Amino acid sequence: MSFKNLNLNTPLYNALDDLGFTTPTPIQEEAFNVVASGKDVVGIAQTGTGKTYAYMLPILKNLPFAKQDNPRVMIMVPTRELVVQVVEDIEKLTKYINVRVLGVYGGVNINTQKQAIAQGLDIVVATPGRLFDLAVSHVLQLKSIQKMVIDEVDVMLDLGFRHQLLNIFDILPERRQNIMFSATMTDDVDELITNFFTAPVKVTVAVSGTPLENITQERYNVPNFYTKVNLLEHLLRDKETFNKVLIFVAYKKMADLLFDKIEEIFPNEVCVIHSNKTQNYRLRSIEQFREGTNRILIATDVMARGLDIDHVSHVINFDTPHFPENYMHRIGRTGRAEREGHALMFSTEVEQEFVSSIEDLMQMEIPLKEIPEDVTISTDLIEEERPQNKERNNPIKRRDEDIAGPAFHEKKEKNKKENLGGSYHRDLAKKYKKPKTRGDKNFNKRNNKK
Repeated sequence: MSFKNLNLNTPLYNALDDLGFTTPTPIQEEAFNVVASGKDVVGIAQTGTGKTYAYMLPILKNLPFAKQDNPRVMIMVPTRELVVQVVEDIEKLTKYINVRVLGVYGGVNINTQKQAIAQGLDIVVATPGRLFDLAVSHVLQLKSIQKMVIDEVDVMLDLGFRHQLLNIFDILPERRQNIMFSATMTDDVDELITNFFTAPVKVTVAVSGTPLENITQERYNVPNFYTKVNLLEHLLRDKETFNKVLIFVAYKKMADLLFDKIEEIFPNEVCVIHSNKTQNYRLRSIEQFREGTNRILIATDVMARGLDIDHVSHVINFDTPHFPENYMHRIGRTGRAEREGHALMFSTEVEQEFVSSIEDLMQMEIPLKEIPEDVTISTDLIEEERPQNKERNNPIKRRDEDIAGPAFHEKKEKNKKENLGGSYHRDLAKKYKKPKTRGDKNFNKRNNKK
């Protein structure tokens, strides 16, 4: 099947020709008519299968020209980087269409965004937090929204955007089309659909948690952080094979630590992104990795969610994610657009239970490889890997048997008396007939008459 079968209009065909796209992906093919029908839609497809175009093509086909200032289409995504990417994708598709698109997100001057909104727009792409701030300030009017799209909704819920989403739903028009796309379906997502969607049509081209068949997966059992660094160095020495590598770590501190280690070995080849970096730094790192200036990008889960970077040769899970859905999102960064991809995972003994959860979700075993002989097995441990000192022999710390127990004697008679507030307060209350209920003037009047 080609895009010609989707009955698009000429401007969209021209834009797709410029992009070199001729054949829709399965999710684009399956979702087109459903989204175009105006019904609520829930789409499940693996990461890297073109979900953005799956909802944008039918929306743009049926979006008439209008001079109104308020947006008619609202798209919510979890991260700033994804806002930038979705806006770029829409701008490519609307090259020959008069459509005004604006991306808004936190971390930048809100007044600049308010000025841009005042110029009028048709489509707004936003993170939930900044979208809600703009809506509450009455600068961004949502009364004209006809279609609401939530992309990577499971990530939004993981990041704690639930309350912002619920507040945004409250101020949207009741009559609207709800469209949701995700690579995984969780209980929280299902609850959101039940509460706010009206008889949604589910479009599923793969069971939630199914990996792309064109991604080769392998894993290594590695004892600790420094051995992982040694194994990573061994692999990255093969620059021809590992020519564009995305490395995932669990948290920001680990990202910075790994960056320092790898930058020493491969100077000027590594960049890093996480939420503590400035917005310009993050966008610059992604662009340098995308263009090939940097061969290696180190990222946390949140930062790289949904990012579409072409020709990523390998995704390396430096640690094993605690949630199997995160693993699916990670490896979806390689093997995009039906190209061949490779995913590696490093797991310590503590992380083996997470490996089992991932394999259960995918219903397959990840082949285990032996660590090459020339990789040094380190015995050094980072702070998080060291055993916790419980201070069992601390002479200052009380033992359980030393803790004082309850008193063994009865209280003296004078200490058993109930504190009634002192005789002065009681006498004063009798004299002025203090009301039983504070402020009960009628009670005072009745008793004074007596």
